[in-house]
Amino acid sequence: MGSVTALKEPLAKAVGGTTAKVMAAHLGLHTVGDLLHHYPRRYAERGELTRLSELPLDEHVTVVAEVADTRSHTFNRGRGVRLEVTLTDGSGRLQLVFFGRRAVHHHEKVLLPGRRGMFAGKVSLFNRKLQLSHPAYELLDEDSGSAAVADFAGRPLPLYPACKQLESWRIAKSVGVVLDSLAAVGWEGLVDPLPEPLRARRGLLPLPEAFEKVHRPRTRRDIDDARARLKWDEGFVLQVALARRRAAAAQLPAVPRRPAADGLLHAFDARLPFTLTAGQRRVSDEIFADLAADHPMHRLLQGEVGSGKTLVALRAMLAVADTGGQSALLAPTEVLAQQHHRSITEMMGDLAEGGMLGGAERGTKVTLLTGSMGARARRAALLDAATGEAGVVIGTHALIEDVVQFHDLGLVVVDEQHRFGVEQRDALRAKGERPPHLLVMTATPIPRTVAMTVFGDLETSVLDELPQGRSPIASHVVPVRDKPHFLTRAWQRVREEVADGHQAYVVCPRIGDEGGPAAPGAAPAEAADDVDMDAGAGAGDDGDGDGADGGAADEGGAQRPPLAVLDVAARLAEGPLREVRTEVLHGRMAPDAKDDVMRRFAAGEVDVLVATTVIEVGVNVPNATAMVIMDADRFGVSQLHQLRGRVGRGSAPGLCLLVTDAAEGGTARARLDAVAGTTDGFELSRIDLEQRREGDVLGQAQSGGRSSLRMLAVIDDEELIAEARAEATALVAGDPDLAGSPDLRTALDALLDAEREEFLDKG
Repeated sequence: MGSVTALKEPLAKAVGGTTAKVMAAHLGLHTVGDLLHHYPRRYAERGELTRLSELPLDEHVTVVAEVADTRSHTFNRGRGVRLEVTLTDGSGRLQLVFFGRRAVHHHEKVLLPGRRGMFAGKVSLFNRKLQLSHPAYELLDEDSGSAAVADFAGRPLPLYPACKQLESWRIAKSVGVVLDSLAAVGWEGLVDPLPEPLRARRGLLPLPEAFEKVHRPRTRRDIDDARARLKWDEGFVLQVALARRRAAAAQLPAVPRRPAADGLLHAFDARLPFTLTAGQRRVSDEIFADLAADHPMHRLLQGEVGSGKTLVALRAMLAVADTGGQSALLAPTEVLAQQHHRSITEMMGDLAEGGMLGGAERGTKVTLLTGSMGARARRAALLDAATGEAGVVIGTHALIEDVVQFHDLGLVVVDEQHRFGVEQRDALRAKGERPPHLLVMTATPIPRTVAMTVFGDLETSVLDELPQGRSPIASHVVPVRDKPHFLTRAWQRVREEVADGHQAYVVCPRIGDEGGPAAPGAAPAEAADDVDMDAGAGAGDDGDGDGADGGAADEGGAQRPPLAVLDVAARLAEGPLREVRTEVLHGRMAPDAKDDVMRRFAAGEVDVLVATTVIEVGVNVPNATAMVIMDADRFGVSQLHQLRGRVGRGSAPGLCLLVTDAAEGGTARARLDAVAGTTDGFELSRIDLEQRREGDVLGQAQSGGRSSLRMLAVIDDEELIAEARAEATALVAGDPDLAGSPDLRTALDALLDAEREEFLDKG
């Protein structure tokens, strides 16, 4: 191993080829900089100095002792080797154990009988002997005194994200080699992303000191100071990237879209049978101001379920239509696209029949375009879009196809943005001669800090006020494992709602005709035949493509395949709901069949709709008052909140029953209890994020996996993110090209590889 002088150097030069290969393959670490940014996941206390006669089992201890003897042993027919070192301090004896030929070779040469040292590790018991496995240690010279012993014992012990092939202590050793090597050359060539005035103003550590203290802390204060500095690096560089995206977007040309004083929007508003909420008016004003600008709008519209986002988006589309422009509304599923088309045409009345016999003089055409339309209807829809006759075009991924052309695309509205890839959104936006305005909608409330990171290049509008007439929703967990009779009562409540003239949903995780493998750990499929609709529910996975977003059964709850729409509907029709009209709805039905079921349900001709999560967003049937979610522990927090939002949309109160057989006290039950405990979507989104992790906020992953934020936590570091955004915005406003901050520019280039730059550019 040689010395290293730059963070970009390959790890092999610093830690050796074999270790470097393992780090690359199993930890994704390739350069010296990668290793330095591989921070300890936590720190263990080495503990107070402990006499060998008083060692506590399963606790971290630090002892001062003398090596009594060492012995090496082979096992597995000579393929494995183990070193046993016996320590004594006069009060007792302790065994150290090391595995692996390299480790044995090294420690056997160092831990010679008679050598005295400090040893730290977790006490375990093997063959009736107390031992420390691969302990940290420091040998003491003849003149080492009590001060050195106390210093070693008091230091926190860093524990790294490790793998089977590379233990934490070996990672720590490699980090130490790198730190010493860089320090020897005075950290020459180190790129510090924080401008010196900002670092001084914030009282943050120099970067070399931060690296030293996060990896080799002497005190807890060292850790806190280092983390504060390194969080600022991540937060500030990310916010600079987003600030530059906002600044660049402001330089693009766009066609201003101002509604006419007596145009289509005015006519629509005059016909509304209700008054807009203060929130809807405020958000609409923000959108209209953006549309009137000569650069593209980039706005995120988020809000609670039922807060009126579709109405706000429609008013924006009508404002564009007033200028002769067109709007495209991109929906993630055909059911939602059809629902949008139905609800928008109903809201507009004859204003949606522009150019048609009987249509309003100031109206426009609202056209639906989906992939499963017949050839004749598809040709007509394509012609409406290409000629500009359709001022509003609603569709699914079919809108993105090359064959789809627009006469004058002025606004792109993306509903439930998290379901679309960046390339899909970008392909639709590219259909305008000039960059169209962009409105991204989500009914999943997003915490402020997430909006500032994941959507930091978008301006944000929040609808947090429900319209008048929305009714409260009562939510309850139905724990069939502990109280199976509660499910019987659940079906009784559904019958009572139907008897009162209302309707209900029953939601299941999968369809039931998949024929594929069951969820991991599930029992054979025929076990589902034993499920009693009056007594139980289980856990599973969505087979729909519409479905469950990752909630997992736990505590022994997944002992059979997940409940399915087709099975549950048949059993309900034969059992507890045999006297009510039930229908099924799922993503594999033909589009005409799905549309027919939804129309009949909306018309009140169906009492209970047994469905997958295809009804999760956009479905609006005010007469539906009850929802039973089977295997509710299989859904995530945000998805449960979305599903619940399908009821209570009229004057009657809503009821949501979360059926589960997850054990009380487990994480799944805690998730359901949280949903039942509040209807505040923003609070639930925080809980959801804490469980699912932030994901890679610059990459395309939605959750889980390795995050580009290694130190910063978007939930916990809200204040820091807000301050970093303000600092970044001010810096970019004064120096858009970062000419005065070359190190920051270099750090930004390193952070934004080609894929991530493209992601931000298209987002």
